[in-house]
Amino acid sequence: MNRWSMKMEKSANLPCLIAGKPERPTYLPLEACVLVPLQRYKKSLSTLQRSKLVEGSRQRPDQRMLSLSGVLRANNYNSDPVLRECGIVIDPEFTQVEGRVLQAPQLNSADGRELHTPNGRWNFNNDRFIQPIKVKMWGVVNFSARCNVEDLARRLIQSGAKKGIEMAECGVIEERHQMRREPPTKRVEAMFQQIKAKLTRKPDFLFLLCVLPEKNSDIYGPWKRECLVEHGIFTQCLVPPPNIKDQYLTNVLLKINAKLGGLNSLLKKETTRAIPHVSKVPTIIFGMDVSHGSPGRNVPSVAAVVSSLKWPIMSKYRASVCTQSPRLEMIDTLFKPVGDDDHGLIKDSLVDFLRNNDGQRPEQIIIFQGWC
Repeated sequence: MNRWSMKMEKSANLPCLIAGKPERPTYLPLEACVLVPLQRYKKSLSTLQRSKLVEGSRQRPDQRMLSLSGVLRANNYNSDPVLRECGIVIDPEFTQVEGRVLQAPQLNSADGRELHTPNGRWNFNNDRFIQPIKVKMWGVVNFSARCNVEDLARRLIQSGAKKGIEMAECGVIEERHQMRREPPTKRVEAMFQQIKAKLTRKPDFLFLLCVLPEKNSDIYGPWKRECLVEHGIFTQCLVPPPNIKDQYLTNVLLKINAKLGGLNSLLKKETTRAIPHVSKVPTIIFGMDVSHGSPGRNVPSVAAVVSSLKWPIMSKYRASVCTQSPRLEMIDTLFKPVGDDDHGLIKDSLVDFLRNNDGQRPEQIIIFQGWC
């Protein structure tokens, strides 16, 4: 550094630290910097960092209780002179709160068979879906995962047949070896070039199963964007375990059937019309929420609206997703006047509700709003 007469010995050939604002960055050599400990990191975490954070915070209630008790004992807050001076005392015992155990919802599969739900879990291995879909044209793309993709597709077809899903034979597209070290976006673009080369015509409907090489892969985001936004293709991503069991295949099929418009199961109260405030009056249920980018990132917020499709069944629904101005909490596309018409998300949901209920209008609207 000529200005400060400093000779860079260790970081002369290393990247600099970017400080200042994004539009006016300041580049500092690493040797000229001192890291202040215990600062709060406000920027977006990487995919791997988010995964580790969630994994580290995921604990059973008894484990969390044991962990908190250990922290209280180790730190001995009540002996801290500052806390005592302020009159703050931390009770070492947990607050006792009265609670009750809710009965698990009763689910029905095809032919009215009841699904048992011990400990909130159910097993579909021996049951059929209520409304299974037909997959006439689909394919499997493999982004260099160490997996027998042909065997995976064959077993998925066999497992789907047991659930009532008809899946045609599919083609498998392997990623070219030379693309493995390219950036995720280029890998996705190259894969779509292979897909287009395989198709002799543009299909009316196409479903793609995407096999990723690892969890939290950087390919996931660009792949979803290319499929859903650019081409309108339904897709399901997975990272197969070394030993693929029937339960794993069933879980994948549950997602595929729901994504492609099928119906996996029904609440028993739906079939008997026993849901309070809903089963007696034609009702549409909305769920709405907005998610924002990480602090410091000026990226669009994403609004999502889901709505039930067919009364008195609430288990079948449609979803709409759109972007809007960053940090905007109010969904600005619920109503979208264009001249004398409305092209908003609410109207789209109501039109689909009318179409699925022989023109019957909802007499009651229930909205669940998420708050960030």
